[in-house]
Amino acid sequence: MRFLVDNQLPPGLVRFLNQNGHDALHVCEVGLHTAHDHALWAWAGHERRVLISKDQDFVPIAHQTGAAGQFLWVRLGNCRLQPLIEAFNRSLPGVIAALQTEQRVVVLA
Repeated sequence: MRFLVDNQLPPGLVRFLNQNGHDALHVCEVGLHTAHDHALWAWAGHERRVLISKDQDFVPIAHQTGAAGQFLWVRLGNCRLQPLIEAFNRSLPGVIAALQTEQRVVVLA
């Protein structure tokens, strides 16, 4: 699966996803670290990447008529990298299954 990880999440999440067979990029790697939400959404959709963010502003964007793309909404509180990775490790099979059914918004909590 292809992912774009937003600013609120650490580059360590990108490493974890890549080590687990996915193609993940952080917004900083592609020059989008200062981009507005709609620009991030458009880039991720164009590149066929699931946008991963803690920003709930992407929920209404994802549900707009004609919007292309998918959003993995991370609803964990502020935490260090290790608890974040543990949550992803536990939830990733279910998240991937939901994304493969083309759900627009998938929640990781």
